Amino acid sequence: MHNTQKIILWFDEVTKEDVSIVGGKGANLGEMTAAHIPVPPGFIVTVNAYYQFLHESDSSDKILALLKSLNPDDSKQLQQVASKIKKLILVASMPAKIATEIKEAYRKLAGDLVAVRSSATAEDLPKASFAGQQSSFLNVWGEDSVVAAVQTCWASLFESRAIYYRSQQGFDHFKVGIAVPVQKMVASETSGVMFTIEPVTNDNSKMIIEAIYGLGEGLVSGEVNPDLYIINKMDLSICSKSLNRQQQQLERNPLIDHKKTNTWQTLPSKTQTQQKLTDKDILRLAMLGKQLEGHYRSPQDIEWAKENNKFYIVQTRPVTTLKEAIEVEPEINAPVLLTGNAASPGLASGPVKMIYKTSQIDRVRDGDILVAEMTTPDFVPAMKRAIAIVTNRGGRTAHAAIVSRELGIPCVVGVEGATTTLIDGQIITVDGSHGKIYNGRISRNITTTFVTNILKESIKTKTKVYVNLAQPDLADLIAARNVDGVGLLRAEFMIAQIGQHPNYMLKENRGEEFINKLYQGIYSFAKAFSPRPVVFRTTDLKTNEYRKLTGGQEFEEIEENPMLGYRGTSRYIVDIDAFRLEIEAIKRVRRDFPNLWMMIPFVRTVNELEQTIKIMEQEELKRSHDFKLWMMVEIPSNIFLIEKFLKVGIDGISIGSNDLTQLILGIDRDSAKLSNTFDERNEAVLIALERAIKISKSMNVTSSICGQAPSVYPELTEKLVSWGITSVSVSPDMIGTTREIIAMAETKLKL
Repeated sequence: MHNTQKIILWFDEVTKEDVSIVGGKGANLGEMTAAHIPVPPGFIVTVNAYYQFLHESDSSDKILALLKSLNPDDSKQLQQVASKIKKLILVASMPAKIATEIKEAYRKLAGDLVAVRSSATAEDLPKASFAGQQSSFLNVWGEDSVVAAVQTCWASLFESRAIYYRSQQGFDHFKVGIAVPVQKMVASETSGVMFTIEPVTNDNSKMIIEAIYGLGEGLVSGEVNPDLYIINKMDLSICSKSLNRQQQQLERNPLIDHKKTNTWQTLPSKTQTQQKLTDKDILRLAMLGKQLEGHYRSPQDIEWAKENNKFYIVQTRPVTTLKEAIEVEPEINAPVLLTGNAASPGLASGPVKMIYKTSQIDRVRDGDILVAEMTTPDFVPAMKRAIAIVTNRGGRTAHAAIVSRELGIPCVVGVEGATTTLIDGQIITVDGSHGKIYNGRISRNITTTFVTNILKESIKTKTKVYVNLAQPDLADLIAARNVDGVGLLRAEFMIAQIGQHPNYMLKENRGEEFINKLYQGIYSFAKAFSPRPVVFRTTDLKTNEYRKLTGGQEFEEIEENPMLGYRGTSRYIVDIDAFRLEIEAIKRVRRDFPNLWMMIPFVRTVNELEQTIKIMEQEELKRSHDFKLWMMVEIPSNIFLIEKFLKVGIDGISIGSNDLTQLILGIDRDSAKLSNTFDERNEAVLIALERAIKISKSMNVTSSICGQAPSVYPELTEKLVSWGITSVSVSPDMIGTTREIIAMAETKLKL
């Protein structure tokens, strides 16, 4: 143990025995340096400096007085007390001796850009994790800036979330000290985390690596979903790779006026979908992971960065179990600006971009948060650029919710007053998991959540897990995941991208153009997922949506209630020429990829189904051993007459639980006010689901469900599996979660 009076200690002077002086992070940096692990050089402002500062500034008694009457469960009071304590620390004078030693050490480090990080003395212990509770500062330049950053780190020991956490865990506020490592910055070309054990199942034979382009803060903030590589620890062979598109990376800006900030830069299109690390680099990094685990004699959670073809280890800590990780991460403890319905999970921060009409969508840039009354298919290009979405209206089955889940970005819907309360350009944080919106930027490490979901995908289930998709440019990324096929390929978004009414194009003798564009969209899915099935649901646009297409107003009447109007098979048997365009596109794709199947939506009557199939057969599109025809079950008449519908001749049904629940309960699925009543577990809905599945099974017809309910309600999934459902189709963000729920249901049934 070192002399606790020292203000500065260099990494090579510190070991894991010095936690009480340099905190958990500082001790690990010193320990790794001593073990010849490649660590960026640096020094640590010790805990002694922090306590000396409190003593010389007479801050301790004032802090104690503020904490004495605090009720940590009173969020408003907690915020007020935290703000007062931080201000008290920040305005106090830094002792001259401490400031001088920090400046001298910084100059010795070559006066380069540095990272200034907090290191609590109880941090990263097996039974308590203080990670993320205090502040860190990147790209700090200049002696005075480093001193100021150290003082701000001390103040962050009294962030509201840190005070709350210590109170919950029973830690004395003054027995938890804080050290501050100052470390040379790495200009990461690639960065990420590595677990030397699979954190979900605690499988010690596996290691996992997450990788993104650019600085690691892009991963920690939850703004970038990483690649995931699973490695066999014994022979260092790569078991699997899950790649994620990355549209932008966080980079260091050029030094301007002695100031340094990070900036988001758009990646070239080719780079966005490339593997972040080569196989060779994956194995190089895995070897470092094994070395660290061997040194610490326990599984490690490691932060790494790569610069100029050299790997650096920025941090390592013991791996906690998933249960512990969840328990020690309280919900964000900050003033809530607005609340709504949690529609798509995740956390993201960025500037508000208010969109009042579709003509404004070009205003949305990469990294913006799209705020609108509601979204429509016309919004999709902007939604792809947005980092999160907020809407005034809608429930978890609204367009914004469905598309956000497919894109994997946070979304909160049904936020009353979003477009009137928020201001264009205002920085906010959207918590799609809890349906809350906060002012300013708030970070939370969601790495464990992401890793958990991906790893769950490897679970094997008898019941197939399909995915709901619509965006052609996501086909390759999602196809790389452990999913059994596409259970719902929506035509509507492809039609919206074509942008013109099919009858308008027919009128201009451009039917072939429509066919080719639709063919190209469907083709990308069939190719990416081959030989796994892709179930294409033919167009189910409503009249109000068709009217928005170029030429649409000429061919579509205005309906009072388009949801219950001219749609689905009612349209196919009347507007036969337009339906033939879709049939032809399907036939052309199937010439190369017979894994493409077809699903007919919104079938009101048995006669409509018969007429639709007759039109298909006239166009030489018939059921066969490799061409399956499904029907959506989403209308009460489908439930009452299920036997008659099946006898017409179909291979499978897919229950549209959103519309079925809406029509059984008489609830607008997009109503924010009725969102709590809209529930697929309602007894009437359950009776309908059970009848559809059991009768289909008895007649040798497969059954599926394409909605979020199985992912949200494990008890419902258990019922679906027990009734004999053959597949479940969900949005990409819920593949892993659904696999786990189904596996548990299947296991319970066996027992």
